[in-house]
Amino acid sequence: MALRPTSLLEPFARSGIAFFTFVGEIAIILGDALRRLLRRPFELGETFNQMAFIGVASVPIVALTGFFSGAVLSLYLSQFLSSYGAGGFVGATVGLTVTREIGPVIAGIMVAARCGSAMAAQIGTMAVTEQIDALRMLSVHPTNYLVLPRMIAGLTMMPVLTLVCIWSGVTGGLLVAATEGITMQAFLQSLTQFVKPSDFINGMLKTPVFGLIIALVACQQGLRTKDGAVGVGKSTTNTVVLSMVLIYVANFLLAQLMF
Repeated sequence: MALRPTSLLEPFARSGIAFFTFVGEIAIILGDALRRLLRRPFELGETFNQMAFIGVASVPIVALTGFFSGAVLSLYLSQFLSSYGAGGFVGATVGLTVTREIGPVIAGIMVAARCGSAMAAQIGTMAVTEQIDALRMLSVHPTNYLVLPRMIAGLTMMPVLTLVCIWSGVTGGLLVAATEGITMQAFLQSLTQFVKPSDFINGMLKTPVFGLIIALVACQQGLRTKDGAVGVGKSTTNTVVLSMVLIYVANFLLAQLMF
């Protein structure tokens, strides 16, 4: 039996509808959050809790992944550049890569995996158990209590975590380069000579965008959760996947703009 043309187009139509629904919901959540940013009540306690959860609690995993990312990069570069007599450029290459790309992206991915999934699961559980409806009954707007604290925490804590990731990545690169026959003095001299303050600043400027992406996606997926525990699992998975994809897309666009 021949397939109807409409049946072939149905998957593309569903994907298009899902995409525009996602974009529309994100825009609505962001617009409502900006509109309520300076409106009472200010959920300072919840905001500080989210800042501690995203920031302080994520430092070990960000530092660890940043350290070994810089270490493995330095391992390959030390062997490759030394074979061409350019071992003195290892510090510059590691420094530029870590400050521009590895630091911001690794920090964003770790926060998306650790915190974005948890935020989506928490809000999703509240949605399926009707706790969000209970907040409205108590005259507590979900945007003020759920969305804004997570947005503010993402915007403020991502630069701090990126700073930790950059520091640990350069440290890992330095230690591994020393084991490959490149002196620390040569590594640091190359680093300071070629890595400019603008490289560091532009890399740091990416991070609030990543934090905003993670918070918005987690809130959007959590608020639209339905179908009980299965829905919470889907929202959690979607949050991690969408956040990581959007971080890579945003990183490319920001890199084109800044460098």
